[in-house]
Amino acid sequence: MPYALFCNEAQLSKAYPTEADVWKLANHSGLVVDVVSEEEKPHPRPILDNNYEIKSCPADSQENPERNRADAERDHQLEFQLDT
Repeated sequence: MPYALFCNEAQLSKAYPTEADVWKLANHSGLVVDVVSEEEKPHPRPILDNNYEIKSCPADSQENPERNRADAERDHQLEFQLDT
């Protein structure tokens, strides 16, 4: 089952094959923050900012999660090359 980024039950991103793919997208978009809890002071853990969440979503017949991942990786690589 594919995964996507949601906010208040609304799907904000395209569907991706794995939850890890959506975490990468969210991190690249600046939506991931590090939080330190009292129990985990030495090791902050990443969480999504505001009301964002990553959830599984039904496969859309018009969308290809594998292609979405490949497109996102290509776009990120192109952006990285333009920054250097």
